[in-house]
Amino acid sequence: MSTLDISAPRSPRRPAARRSNFELYSWLFMRLSGLLLIVLVLGHLFIMNILDGGVHRINFAFVAGRWSSPFWQFWDLSMLWLAELHGGNGLRTVINDYARKDTTRFWLKILLYVSMALILALGSFVIFTFDPNISG
Repeated sequence: MSTLDISAPRSPRRPAARRSNFELYSWLFMRLSGLLLIVLVLGHLFIMNILDGGVHRINFAFVAGRWSSPFWQFWDLSMLWLAELHGGNGLRTVINDYARKDTTRFWLKILLYVSMALILALGSFVIFTFDPNISG
């Protein structure tokens, strides 16, 4: 019997790169947040548009009454955060796939992260500081 002699490759062997599981967790987050968003958004649409006469009853007093309950504040806050993070994660993936230059990719992601932080901060601020007793 003869054994085949396989020569060493020409390029030096590099140690395997240490990888994180960020992309796996990102993929999993997209699936789970999508399922949760379906429940939150369809519930929101059902309550706001179908129950008790539809959109004609939605005004400042309706929102004030709704946000006086911690349950509805949590519902709307969850919908805001999940939608923003879900959409931002999807856009991050698109940027990674289509931005050719590293500098372009870097600045687009910075712009994305800053805009996400501003929208989350502003939306959370509005939900938590909403005052139903505005006198004007």
